[in-house]
Amino acid sequence: MTARYELGVDFAALDAIDMHVHLEVDECGHKAMPEDLFDASAAYFKSEDRTPSLDSIAQLYREQKMAAVVFTVDARTALGHEPNSIEDLVEGCARNNDVLIPFGSVDPRRGKQAIEDARYQAETLGVRGFKFHPSLQGFDPSDESFYPLWETLQELRLPCIFHTGQNGMGAGLPGGRGIKLRYSNPLLLDDLAADFPHLVIIMAHPSVPWQDEANSIATHKANVYIDLSGWSPKYFPASLVKMGNNVLSRKLLFGTDFPLITPQKWLDAFAQLELKDEVRPGILKSNAMRVLGVEG
Repeated sequence: MTARYELGVDFAALDAIDMHVHLEVDECGHKAMPEDLFDASAAYFKSEDRTPSLDSIAQLYREQKMAAVVFTVDARTALGHEPNSIEDLVEGCARNNDVLIPFGSVDPRRGKQAIEDARYQAETLGVRGFKFHPSLQGFDPSDESFYPLWETLQELRLPCIFHTGQNGMGAGLPGGRGIKLRYSNPLLLDDLAADFPHLVIIMAHPSVPWQDEANSIATHKANVYIDLSGWSPKYFPASLVKMGNNVLSRKLLFGTDFPLITPQKWLDAFAQLELKDEVRPGILKSNAMRVLGVEG
C-alpha cells in the first residue's frame, strides 16, 4: 500500500512556492494524455524535456530553494485514456516531502466514483488539494450535477485548482481535438465560489481571453485566487499586473506550468514586471502558504 503523504516542507527556508507543476509520466512510463495531445502541447509550448521524474523535479526545486505543488489530470472519460497513477505521484512526493506537495485529481464525469476517489486521495493518500481541467475533462463546472463533488471537496477543506483561459491541449489539431474552450471560462467558477464559500478555488493561468472576468471574480470572492502559470510574465495582461499591485496583491500565486516553463525563466521575466517590491513576496510565497493552510 502507498504510504500516506506527510508534509515535511520547512517553509521558512524557502524563497518561493510554485503552485503549478505537472507530472507528465508515471513510474511505469504511462503518459498523462494520448500521444497526439502530448505532441501538440509540446509543439505549442516549445518545451524540451516534457517527462522529468518526480525525483528530478524535486532536485531542481531543492536547488532553487522552492517547493512545488505537483499533480496530473484524470480525464479518462473525455479522452478514453487512463490517467497517471495517483499512488505513484503521492509516493514520489512522500519520498521528496521536503519540497514536493501532491495534489490529487478525479474525473468529475464519473459521478459517485469521483467522490469516492476524492475521499480516498485526501483521507488515505494525504493529497493536499485537487486539480481540474474542465476543457480537457469535458465538463461545465457550474453544472449542478457536479455539486455533490464540490460539496465533498468543501467538506475536506482542500484547495482546488481549475484550468482557465486559453488551452495548449489540442492546439493546432483539427477542431482542437474536440476540446471546448468555453468550459474554461472563469465565469463558470463564479457559481462554485458563490455556492461553496468555504471551497478555496484557484483559477490557473492568466485567463486570456477572459482576464477581466477573472480579475472581477478574484476581487469579489474571498475564496478565489489566481495562479500565474502557463505564461511568461512578460506576456501577462496589463489589467492583471495593474490589479496585482493593489486589490489582487493577496490573491496572486506564483506558478510556472513546469516542465512547460522552467522556474528560472519565469522568475527572470517576473523580475521585469512593474510590481511594487512589497507585493512580490506575497506572490512568490506567503499567499500560497495561506491557500495551503500552512500560514504562520
